[in-house]
Amino acid sequence: MITILFFANIREEVGSEKIELDVKEMTILQLKEHLQSMYQLKSVEHAMTAINESFVTDDGVVKENDTVAFIPPVSGG
Repeated sequence: MITILFFANIREEVGSEKIELDVKEMTILQLKEHLQSMYQLKSVEHAMTAINESFVTDDGVVKENDTVAFIPPVSGG
């Protein structure tokens, strides 16, 4: 089981701040593709991703009991 946290507009697209998935291991890219098919997400592709509070790239591997966070880019003025 992995815990996935969503922030800002991604949270709005999913309709929840977190979900849990019953997976043993997958890459961040595989997880993004899975989430895009489940929720028709548009913005997760460009989100920063962290596993257990450490930023990773799409080839990072998520393992059982990890927490993944998707943080969309922010802008300000």
